[in-house]
Amino acid sequence: MAATGSEKQGTKAFYVTTPIYYVNDAPHLGHAYTTVAGDVLTRWHRQRGEKVWYLTGTDEHGQKIMRTAEANDVTPQAWCDKLVEEAWKPLWEHLNIANDDFIRTTQKRHTDRVQEFVQDLYDKDEIYKGGYEGPYCVGCEEFKLPGDLVEAEDGTKLCPVHKRPVEILKEENYFFKLSAYGPKLLEFYEANPGFIQPESARNEVVNFVKQGLDDLSISRSTFDWGIPVPWDEKHVIYVWIDALLNYATAVGYNENPAKFEETFPADVHLIGKDILRFHAVIWPAMLMAQGLPVPGRVAANGWLMVGGEKMSKSNLTGIKPQDLTSHFGVDAYRWYFLRAIAFGQDGSFSWEDFTARYTSELANDYGNLASRVAAMVGKYFGGELPASAADGDAEKAVHEGLAKAVAVADAKIGEELDFQAGILAIFDFVKQVNGYITEQEPWKVAKDESEEGRARLATILYTAAESLRAVAVLLNPIMPETSQALWDSLGAEASLGALASQPVQDAATWGQLPAGATVTKGAVLFPRLEEPKKD
Repeated sequence: MAATGSEKQGTKAFYVTTPIYYVNDAPHLGHAYTTVAGDVLTRWHRQRGEKVWYLTGTDEHGQKIMRTAEANDVTPQAWCDKLVEEAWKPLWEHLNIANDDFIRTTQKRHTDRVQEFVQDLYDKDEIYKGGYEGPYCVGCEEFKLPGDLVEAEDGTKLCPVHKRPVEILKEENYFFKLSAYGPKLLEFYEANPGFIQPESARNEVVNFVKQGLDDLSISRSTFDWGIPVPWDEKHVIYVWIDALLNYATAVGYNENPAKFEETFPADVHLIGKDILRFHAVIWPAMLMAQGLPVPGRVAANGWLMVGGEKMSKSNLTGIKPQDLTSHFGVDAYRWYFLRAIAFGQDGSFSWEDFTARYTSELANDYGNLASRVAAMVGKYFGGELPASAADGDAEKAVHEGLAKAVAVADAKIGEELDFQAGILAIFDFVKQVNGYITEQEPWKVAKDESEEGRARLATILYTAAESLRAVAVLLNPIMPETSQALWDSLGAEASLGALASQPVQDAATWGQLPAGATVTKGAVLFPRLEEPKKD
């Protein structure tokens, strides 16, 4: 049995991938949701001090891309180049996505290696020639089973994802012997119950494989926008075989053995649930056939819904991320979707919900806490962080609350991919610190100018500032811009060094922010929202 990613030890990087996205149009919120999740996950692991590799990119072959290019009266390559450079890459930069590589399936480093991989399978007698006739969804670029389809009122068979009629294909193709891998896949799923997440997705895949697998058509012969089959150039390689191999070609498959050994396989493939079978059935079977290790985990996120429909361009519910970042800011955008929606489940978006959470949790709870603490250190101690005196029960409760928040956040975000629970643990601690300040009433303690009164005031404000130091560290993978602003406000850069170098797992170690640090009141972290413009 092939080894999983988690079984490889030593210097292997923590390797995370997003799907490579079709460039038939500009990216929308659904694409950004998965990519931000991957960015938060990899930033978290980097801040653990781990070696990390984060891959994203674009899927540029196939009939859907060809037809879109034709509709726009340009070549497929020109269409892809324009979309990648003018829409996809700029958005990831705008959203502070810290990917290590961006793979395009039209790049020679990819196309050559795909041909080599498929040729190897052909030489091993894993591929044979045959004929195919059946339903195909160009939107999904997927051969559909009759049981997958839904029926319109007039009896037309529709793709369940795109709600559009499927096309009936009849053509000569090459087939991969996928049916032979059903028992091996089931054995693998049984031995690795965490391979597919969430559990509902795992159950779906297991039940699907138990019904028996058909061999997979891995070529198309009725159009030419794709990678040629190396032994028969009348065919192009099926776009999904091409696409899945990006996870190997991008990290040196058949080209850079050292890079490949220290990176592959992926520890986490982040995907949308509509492409689950490709990643949890076809991809591991391809790797098994080639004698390569199988990924550590395939994590399927749910759909973002608007008006009860999956967010996509095809059903007119696509929303540009810039529509939201221009109003709420980039950091709030990165925070909101992971905070509001349990990863792995469908979730609905609304302006009203975003506005309410922004105002309550970011502006009132978190931003106001940072402003109040900086203002009080400035007012009562001239902007110089005082040394804490003896900690009492109230302070010890804060220490314990922080330790709990760090432990929960590290487990939930770093290991379980439960971003919502991890963020909630951090913000529960923010609420605790707010409650601590309310109960201790430093503005009243400040009226006591005795030595004891000053010492007590110093302890309260040090406790609050040190708590914020830890919050900045914990929220840095999620909200890097505002975390850096808070870090600077606390004078932490000068005394503790770069924020990104602070280990998240050590954030609860108390007393890291030194007395004497210069605390300044900077710009408001989360400004009051203006009314959105109405069309």
